[in-house]
Amino acid sequence: MLIRKKLEDLQALGVPLHLALGVFDGVHLGHQAVIARAVDAASRDGGLAGVLTFDPHPIRVIAPAKAPSALLETLEHKAQVMNHLGVQLLIPLHFDQELAAMEAAEFIAKLLTANVRTIAVGEDWRFGHHRSGDVTMLQNESAIHGFRLEAVPPVMHEGERISSTRIRQAIRDGNLVSAEQMLGRPFTVTGNVVEGKKLGRTIGFPTANLRTVDAQLPPSGVWVVRARLPDGSHVGGVANIGVCPTVGGTTRSLEVHLLDFQGDLYGKNLEIQFLNYLRPEAKFPSIEALRVQIQLDTNTAREILKGK
Repeated sequence: MLIRKKLEDLQALGVPLHLALGVFDGVHLGHQAVIARAVDAASRDGGLAGVLTFDPHPIRVIAPAKAPSALLETLEHKAQVMNHLGVQLLIPLHFDQELAAMEAAEFIAKLLTANVRTIAVGEDWRFGHHRSGDVTMLQNESAIHGFRLEAVPPVMHEGERISSTRIRQAIRDGNLVSAEQMLGRPFTVTGNVVEGKKLGRTIGFPTANLRTVDAQLPPSGVWVVRARLPDGSHVGGVANIGVCPTVGGTTRSLEVHLLDFQGDLYGKNLEIQFLNYLRPEAKFPSIEALRVQIQLDTNTAREILKGK
């Protein structure tokens, strides 16, 4: 996948561009419907299928008090998902006050200096200073400049439109089945393995401590998980989401014990799929009591993973 971070860099690509525009937090089924229009256009007419998105999430710059505390994906995770959808070009524009103040007409003018043949958006997408740009404005621009506009209606689930907000709430509630249905794939979290207190290895259960930045996590507790390693292989495991109260922890984190795995994962990225919720996080009277419970959790996880 090609990555270009500035609108000024697109003209040099020298090929027709078919672009889906939006924030695309989660790349859920509604987002996928928009992206599919760009991918189909590139396949049909030639050129590159691309996604133009924004990082960080625009609301964190425009109205930080209203911004969600967690997002569904990091930019890297988003790129992985889009790659599987056939996206060949990713344009993650850095969203700052300068971009927030840009008028919609100026934004489109800058974009159209490249050979843009298709623009696909959700039919209610708004952009530009004070959200002045919309589908009507894009229709007028398409008539002037000759690109094809694809305005895509929302995708529904259980009678309501799919949205990143709904999916985040489903994950917070532990309703991962509903989240998966709206995402169109299993819900996963990616994170970089960082050094922790290394207590797990002293009691026979080494853990990978994942730095998940601000990714939305399921409810705290112990989960059966499946981890995708950097080489693409998958390993079952047991994860704890919480503060680790037995050892005096205070910061919520994600730690994963990979079953029957040996190797150095520091600095590597793991993708974690949550399969089954086992129990709430608890404070144990001693490290030995914690060790005994982890062994029970591990035994239970092995039985569950046999059927997965």
